[in-house]
Amino acid sequence: MRTVPQPIADILELARWAPSGDNTQPWRFEVVDERHLIVHAFDTRDHCVYDLDGHPSQIALGAMLETLSIAASTRGMRTDFRRRLDSPETRPEYFVELIPDSQLLPDPLFAYIRHRSVQRRPMHTSPLTDQHKQALQSAFGTFYTIRWFEGGIQRWHLAKLMFDNAKLRLTLPEAYLVHRNIIEWKTRFSEDRVPDQALGLDALTLKLMRWVMANWRRVNFFNTYLAGHLVPRVEMDLLPGIFCAAHFAILASKAPETIDDYVAAGRAVQRFWLTATSLGLQLQPELTPLIFSRYVREDRTFSRLPGAMNMAAMLAKRLPGLLQGNPVEQVVFLGRIGIGTAADSRSLRLSVGRLISGNK
Repeated sequence: MRTVPQPIADILELARWAPSGDNTQPWRFEVVDERHLIVHAFDTRDHCVYDLDGHPSQIALGAMLETLSIAASTRGMRTDFRRRLDSPETRPEYFVELIPDSQLLPDPLFAYIRHRSVQRRPMHTSPLTDQHKQALQSAFGTFYTIRWFEGGIQRWHLAKLMFDNAKLRLTLPEAYLVHRNIIEWKTRFSEDRVPDQALGLDALTLKLMRWVMANWRRVNFFNTYLAGHLVPRVEMDLLPGIFCAAHFAILASKAPETIDDYVAAGRAVQRFWLTATSLGLQLQPELTPLIFSRYVREDRTFSRLPGAMNMAAMLAKRLPGLLQGNPVEQVVFLGRIGIGTAADSRSLRLSVGRLISGNK
């Protein structure tokens, strides 16, 4: 196995903790020398219904590049990222240069990189303070703004939207294939998937879900005749959606169009998330409504399930009203946030050695 030179080894040790959808970690690293590396990124659009046009993977890539930049600051170096314009959008490549800078101070967010995680269980409903909100807005400057959904009524409306979108998510055969592959059963931690104990389900529901998800025939039978999706939706979407401080939408000043726009959004999202962690706040992404509403907006079929498109269209109509005039197209991230304990089960990451291109 190839030895990674310093200081890149230490920087990648932190950078690898960046978040990605379903813990896919859509990047590999090629180390050129102690000051240069190439990021070989990829997306999962060819087999993941949630990775529409690779945009969620591009946001994750941006989060990783921001994490790498924060990590480099601890070694007194700033980063220069250059995307290879001839690399395909599905497999973009970034040339990274680490530049020594004696005036550069360590980014204070570096201390929270390993602690940042997803909390899928209920949180406290204590409202965020003005200081919380100011710090979170300051995390990414003026190009992005936050729309807050607070108070019992607004939290209920967002929780209900997530609950109803979950019915679509849990009944699609295309989504079943994704869920089957990304859940690691009977474990608290997983290096390359999502551990089942991090899903937010109680032990009995989790045991039944594990048995049902063994094959699509069981899933379809339980969903069709026994409303098998109902309890998981209550536990994973409705109750957590009600029990939090707020839901939020991060909006760009203009709708993202290019891969560079989505990567930039990912960098902003990571600074927001790390800032939330530094404030003792927990967070959970809630991207499903954005993804399915875009399928509807662009009239793109996403499932062979009869009625799926109509269900998605009805759900998509509710989102603009909830945003109260903010264009849906400008929303780059949805989530919920609140005070609570950190998750006691979470996704880990592949080691630096396994993330180095050419290593096995």
